Amino acid sequence: MATIINGKELALSLKQRLAADVATFDAKYGRTPHLVVILVGEDAGSVSYVTGKAKASAEVGLRNTTIRKPDTITEAELLGIIDELNADSEVDGILVQLPLPKHIDSDKVISAISAEKDVDGFHPMNVARLWLKQECTLPCTPKGIIKLLKSAGVEIAGKNVVVIGRSNIVGLPVSKLLLNENATVTIAHSRTKDLADVTRRADILVVAIGRPKFVTADMVKEGAVVIDVGVNRDPETKKLCGDVDFAAVESKASAITPVPGGVGPMTICCLMENTVECFLRKMEKTNG
Repeated sequence: MATIINGKELALSLKQRLAADVATFDAKYGRTPHLVVILVGEDAGSVSYVTGKAKASAEVGLRNTTIRKPDTITEAELLGIIDELNADSEVDGILVQLPLPKHIDSDKVISAISAEKDVDGFHPMNVARLWLKQECTLPCTPKGIIKLLKSAGVEIAGKNVVVIGRSNIVGLPVSKLLLNENATVTIAHSRTKDLADVTRRADILVVAIGRPKFVTADMVKEGAVVIDVGVNRDPETKKLCGDVDFAAVESKASAITPVPGGVGPMTICCLMENTVECFLRKMEKTNG
């Protein structure tokens, strides 16, 4: 039976460590880090995520502001808000909750956020720095995955890793972070031929394809470590489930992340850490 890699527990201990650091900032720097989240529209998933971010900010001791706008906001108005936040020296992190309404160009919005305040790690400059192995803000979910693997004592160097999914948010950046840890990485996707044959070679399998229970036991090597990034609704039970058929794969894997309670809590935790890092880099520059 696989070891369950508990993201909830790890996130809690990391948040406690962050909170202890943040508690010293008022005395050191005269203020605490300030995260601003922009929510456009009333998408239920987005509202839930934003609420979770506000709660985590309070736990860590960050100042959190949520700017809520109707989905009728124009692209120009949204870009105007971002410009103001970029210019505000009291704002350290800016996050625009995705997805945005169809009439707004997400790429344009992400590029408009100052790279120094981009706590999601999606700005083209942060993406470029990641691939060039330069100091940057790392995207939250990939950063959380590496922390989960290390916390579970999983050896990454020299291992065969298969990542299913090639998105800019998870698949591509986590592949680069795993390469940085000296793994041999294969990126698989919907067009991969004989996908099960590819995934069965993986010592570590990272699944970020967005399809409920897509990975079945026959696709997993005996003793593999399985990281499930998916958050879906089970079509039958309507309960939350991942991209991996957890019940079937658990007995075959050596370690596995559950959904919920695996990668999700680490994503929000890493967002808090990114906000603190952006704040500290700014303070270093200012007080330099």
